[in-house]
Amino acid sequence: MTVTVPTSLAGALTVLDDDPARLVFAGGTDLMVQVNEGVRRPGPVLAVAEVSELRQVHRDGDELVIGAGVTYTELMDEAVASVVPALAQAARTVGSPQIRNAGTIGGNLGTASPAGDTLPVLVALGATVEVASTATRRTVAIGDFLTGPKSTNLGPGELIVAVRVPVRRGPQEYLKVGVRNAMVIAVASVALVVDLDARSVGVGLGSVGPTALPASDACAWLAAQLDWRDDQVANEFATRVADAARPIDDHRGRASYRRHAVKVMARRALQRCSR
Repeated sequence: MTVTVPTSLAGALTVLDDDPARLVFAGGTDLMVQVNEGVRRPGPVLAVAEVSELRQVHRDGDELVIGAGVTYTELMDEAVASVVPALAQAARTVGSPQIRNAGTIGGNLGTASPAGDTLPVLVALGATVEVASTATRRTVAIGDFLTGPKSTNLGPGELIVAVRVPVRRGPQEYLKVGVRNAMVIAVASVALVVDLDARSVGVGLGSVGPTALPASDACAWLAAQLDWRDDQVANEFATRVADAARPIDDHRGRASYRRHAVKVMARRALQRCSR
């Protein structure tokens, strides 16, 4: 197995252009589990941890641009947490400190697991994903980038470069249910983002569908309500959010439990954001 470690984005893209099937390796927190279990035997590897362009965070007008190589630990830094607190909350729930130090937001996107913790937040925010090849650079809406369980819109020779997150003025929440309190894959998760200027909300759901899901009907209904602190409003909103879920039964939980958990978390998130 050969491992190539470029130090520039141009170098990484050139390697992928020469060999589009080459495995891209960032933190390896998902891949190494498969390797250690004998499920996967990778061929040539492109390791991108040393590509400095992928490790940057900066403000670009009304958006925060987060490089694909930014780790979960770095997502918890003030530079991100003060602007998109739900993303920092989600990062804080990921694994152990060692996992958070290695795993990256780009890896979470590339793996595209329905249980990926940052993905519901990115859906709720209406984020876009920047991808590049030696020939082109394009921006894809998060809902179009995530095409199915562990499936993305990424083309041959393309690399995830960054995530562009709209900056919203208002409270945000990320809530997650698992089989235990620490270092756990989500059985269900809910992200809620309030935009006080537009008087609107965004919702993202994790582990209750083939990808992270929006709850567009619930968000549109809530925007038309006058008092978000009213219990009846909160209950109806939570019911509509739960209706957007598409859960299945598996070894971590039943579909009925997942839908119930989404309803409880949606109501709780709205109540917290309406204080």
